[in-house]
Amino acid sequence: MNYKYSCLNPIAEVGLKNLDERYVRTEKFEEADAVFVRSAKMDELKPGDGLLAVARAGAGVNNIPHAEYAKRGIVVFNTPGANANGVKELVIAAMLIASRDIVGGIGWVRDNASDPAIGKSAEKAKKAFAGTEIMGKKLGVIGLGAIGQKVANAAVGLGMEVYGYDPYLSIDAAWNLSRAVRHCKNVETIYKECDYITIHVPALDSTKGMINAEAIAMMKNGVIVINAARDALVNEEDMIAALESGKVRKYVSDFPNATTAGKRGCIVIPHLGASTEEAEDNCAVMAVRQMRDYLENGNIVNSVNYPACSLGVASRAGRVAICHKNEANMIGTFTSILGKAKVNIDAIANKSRGDFAYTLIDTDSPIPADVVRDLAASEAVIRARLIK
Repeated sequence: MNYKYSCLNPIAEVGLKNLDERYVRTEKFEEADAVFVRSAKMDELKPGDGLLAVARAGAGVNNIPHAEYAKRGIVVFNTPGANANGVKELVIAAMLIASRDIVGGIGWVRDNASDPAIGKSAEKAKKAFAGTEIMGKKLGVIGLGAIGQKVANAAVGLGMEVYGYDPYLSIDAAWNLSRAVRHCKNVETIYKECDYITIHVPALDSTKGMINAEAIAMMKNGVIVINAARDALVNEEDMIAALESGKVRKYVSDFPNATTAGKRGCIVIPHLGASTEEAEDNCAVMAVRQMRDYLENGNIVNSVNYPACSLGVASRAGRVAICHKNEANMIGTFTSILGKAKVNIDAIANKSRGDFAYTLIDTDSPIPADVVRDLAASEAVIRARLIK
């Protein structure tokens, strides 16, 4: 089976080279079976009926209407963890830049480059750029996913006292965390105790604006806040007010906008968190591998709108993949249709996520096209796709 794919942004060649001769590139979005994207806004784009999946070469998916795509049986993938090291390193740099006026010092040298006695002048000027060290200070990490745990562990290595908060901390993440990280049961502990606070949670209704005037009021005077996750997590009007009052010492954001750009106390970086060669390569490779596994085997890994579900490599005589509503007796409906066609089932994987579910069925004999049509005709089925 051949597939048409489209790239809405430049995708690293190290990833695309993992697509074989069955994959043909098209510049027409509406023709694509598969789409790879980074930051392009997809809300206004109209997908064709043949679009099966979108793979985001990165973690955030705010630029993709994934909830609407779920209703059409379009699976949306992201690549969590692929850019984690790049973001971690930027957060460490942000702490150092905010603690010591390195940027101001470099600017002073640039502005005084024509001074023949610049070395001597610098000894007098440097007092204006003095700062504090991060060793021994308390760092609060909100969100201990792939990025947060790397930040926490790196900060422990730098001699910081690290507090972590994540109500949904996974077992794998817990195992990867340094034992020196103090796990907080509520985020208020971080607000009250920490000299530095860094945020690493997705932008959900429950997290948008979580750093607001009320949260800032609980923080230490002179706290440094770092946001390399999403600008929507911080009420930046409240943050500007806190900077002006001196409550917050510095606010470092990786998301330029008119509210913070050029404002006193704001260090704004032009969205460089994942902008490393290594991160872009890792994201591209991961996005392509997940897309291929879905198209060729029907397996779902790291989707944001459908559940994880896998039956491994499609090695049996037949396999069908079904996107459907999360309703009762769906498995019974599918097995009844296959049973009437005398197609023997070898294995079934079924998973649900909110209003949607996904089912993979392996069979001992090929699945006739008319049986797939019968499966697709079921009222709660969104899409039924013959894998082999």
